[in-house]
Amino acid sequence: MDVRQLEYFLAVVDHGGFNRAAAALYLAQPSLSQAIRSLERDLGSELFHRVGRRAVLTEAGSALIEPARTAVRSLELARTSVESVRGLHGGRIEIAAMPSQSVEPLTGMIERFTGLHPGVTVTIRAASTPGDVVQAVRTGVAELGLLATPEPLPATDVAVHPVGEQRFVLVTPPDSPFPPGRPVRHEQLAGQRLIVGQQGTGMRRYIDDLRASGVDCAIAVETEHRVAILPLVLSGVGLTVVTDSWRELAEAAGARVFDLDPTAVLRIALVSRKHTLTPAAARFLEIAVPQPAVE
Repeated sequence: MDVRQLEYFLAVVDHGGFNRAAAALYLAQPSLSQAIRSLERDLGSELFHRVGRRAVLTEAGSALIEPARTAVRSLELARTSVESVRGLHGGRIEIAAMPSQSVEPLTGMIERFTGLHPGVTVTIRAASTPGDVVQAVRTGVAELGLLATPEPLPATDVAVHPVGEQRFVLVTPPDSPFPPGRPVRHEQLAGQRLIVGQQGTGMRRYIDDLRASGVDCAIAVETEHRVAILPLVLSGVGLTVVTDSWRELAEAAGARVFDLDPTAVLRIALVSRKHTLTPAAARFLEIAVPQPAVE
């Protein structure tokens, strides 16, 4: 068994099958299948059930995922640690991030980082909820994660690095029913149709709490695709409550953005493994997380 075989195994897991994994690896599919069969012989267990064109993990395959990611990450750490002697001229960071926080502050973080280290590739992996982000970091799918929660993140098996806060705002079509320049009070949302994210997201929790408090607003659309929200608002399907990271994009597209009264915020944090980070990830954290002023 070697690390290359483990990388191939994880590619099949992450891409959902042999054909897509082979394409992502720029490898002939028979060569990939042969490498996986060799790994299965070394381990003495089948890792996948071949069901037509699908590859379904066996119990042994599921048990291999986390140690395989640990082994691959350890090799990456060794490689980048050697490279760091010459400076961060190459390498890669994988960051799992929630949609709104990918707009900002992640864009600004990456801009600052790549401005200083243009040779490092940053890969962003989609994660819908804080739990998804923590799981991606804990299992090694990503080395860093960016998430937002209404409350401070409880102690977990990842390290938490607070970044700041984001306020919720209301986004409406251009023909908004609310007077410009004034915050919208919660009770003014009664009777409105709203576009919301799925359960587990901060924006969905905000609306659920609003309805639980007695504000009679209707959910017009529930979507896991955050990119669909702004077009739905502009087409008049409903209003939406998102973080103010969307303000600039929404206003540029022609929507109107209102502060909310009372104000509600999400706490933003980067999370990382508690083990040693690659030099590139450690440097990203150093650049991205505000440092306390020294008096």
